[in-house]
Amino acid sequence: MIETDRLLVRRFDKNDAFALLHVFGDPEVMRFGDGAQTEEWIRSWIDWVLQDYEEKGHGPLAVVDKKSANAIGYCGLFDFPDINGRPEIELGYRLLRSAWGQGYATEAATAVRDYAFDVLGIERLVSLIDPDNAASIAVAKKLGMTYAADVLLEGYTHPDHVYVVEIAK
Repeated sequence: MIETDRLLVRRFDKNDAFALLHVFGDPEVMRFGDGAQTEEWIRSWIDWVLQDYEEKGHGPLAVVDKKSANAIGYCGLFDFPDINGRPEIELGYRLLRSAWGQGYATEAATAVRDYAFDVLGIERLVSLIDPDNAASIAVAKKLGMTYAADVLLEGYTHPDHVYVVEIAK
């Protein structure tokens, strides 16, 4: 578990499915993703996350507001075997619409970035961001990430921007 001033960032459990329905089920939250998802899809995603974490030691984590004790989204690490010819670990984040604009994404992503560098020994992280997603680009820049390239992922109709941050050596 990672703790910040306002958040707990922890492994998911199956009880988080209902809270994530308000993230993955919201068309506005998902407009830069695969669109709104069903509760069945969310339960399957959580199962995948739990398995992925056991196998790799990292993955997406639940972002929990300490005041309410409610999950407000996710932030964590995703493995991509080929981004422009090299394997990468993505730092991804997505929060409830009601949590937008309050600095939660930056707070959670900063904590996960630092955990990845300091505890897991990861030396480079990327974020794959739709070029129209100004809010996510702003978070990436606050994390010290810089634009590196575009990438067209399988199944996408347009390229995402690749933002990169590397541990200072």
